[in-house]
Amino acid sequence: MKIERFAEGISLKRSVDAGTADQRKAVQDIIHDVRKSGDSAVHNFTERFDGVRLEELLVSEREMEEATASLSAEQLAIIQEAADNIEMFHEKQIRNSWFTTDDTGTMLGQKLTPLDAVGVYVPGGTAAYPSSVLMNVMPAKAAGVERIVMVSPPGKDGKLSPAVLAAAKIAGVKEIYKVGGAQAIAALAYGTKTIKKVDKIVGPGNIYVALAKREVFGDVAIDMIAGPSEIAVLADESAIASEVAADLLSQAEHDARACSVLVTVSASLAEEVAAEVTKQAALLPRREIAEASIKDYGRIVVCGNMTEAIEAVNELAPEHLEIMTKDGLEVMAKIRHAGAIFIGRYSSEPVGDYFAGPNHVLPTNGTARFSSPLNVDDFQKKSSIIMYSETAFRQNAEKIADFARMEGLEAHARAIESRGVNESGK
Repeated sequence: MKIERFAEGISLKRSVDAGTADQRKAVQDIIHDVRKSGDSAVHNFTERFDGVRLEELLVSEREMEEATASLSAEQLAIIQEAADNIEMFHEKQIRNSWFTTDDTGTMLGQKLTPLDAVGVYVPGGTAAYPSSVLMNVMPAKAAGVERIVMVSPPGKDGKLSPAVLAAAKIAGVKEIYKVGGAQAIAALAYGTKTIKKVDKIVGPGNIYVALAKREVFGDVAIDMIAGPSEIAVLADESAIASEVAADLLSQAEHDARACSVLVTVSASLAEEVAAEVTKQAALLPRREIAEASIKDYGRIVVCGNMTEAIEAVNELAPEHLEIMTKDGLEVMAKIRHAGAIFIGRYSSEPVGDYFAGPNHVLPTNGTARFSSPLNVDDFQKKSSIIMYSETAFRQNAEKIADFARMEGLEAHARAIESRGVNESGK
């Protein structure tokens, strides 16, 4: 890993991958075809991209049962416990509608309503991500969403991963379709005969899924356009080099564009971690990916003091931040920008990926400056409630009409005055 000294204004961010012109055109064409031809287009694209011709897109109850039966009792228990942890965390985020009445009798408030239908995209094909099922479904359930639709690309055998289906069953998902890619996003956004449209689409995917989500945004809501994974470790001399290196590599193995950064006040730790990363990466099954990530996007930044180190981390605004310092809680209080913060030696990033409970769908590429992890609020709408009393209306009508005329909106003013209020407000 490259070791460098901290300098004010140092750039730690990657450029946003907006896809190539050919990729964007391909996604637009897929969306157009699905909107035009519906199920037929979905079947054709599934055969073309996933190599399988399906008779039915919908996952049957029998497939669900077979998938669950194929996992061991221990595996099912792990998924269940993770689901319980995630559910408990997100239930604490639930907010209720509220109303308040003043002494004039005017009632104001906010009404929270769950979205009617949400689509959850789960990556598939050559990999299985049951954690993605739980992290996207559990907050929607906690919010009260009644219809949760899951889509995932099938393997060559026309089936979805047993672990993914088991997680969906444990999470209570009843509507699952074997379709992936941009065609899945288009089907969720606009609907087909088989797949009815939803109000919001969440979940990670490849560049074609990300571009498709960008294309349909506005016709349907989306969670975010997530980039490759990121981790920053903020450490002092108390950190253990082998553990820091292992955590950096836990994200580097995701993707060749994943970003792993150590920010430290210890030059000796920097040297030790660099050596450990080289040694450990050589032993990984996904060695080529991890080494490419570390070569292009891995770096170690040595700072003169903890104030500089915290400044560097806040500039990075990382998706995941591990704090491995003697005074972790004090340091955490000074962090302004991070998707998820892991404090202490035993809070390794994969603890959050799978089991602790907080959501692992996090803002990337510096967007933690202004956005948050996926949460219950993402699956609810807020409606403002105004029930103005006659007393308040008469007290304020003239001011409201004057405000409207300041903006040149005469009809607004006359709408107020049409209720029989004269210039004195009586």
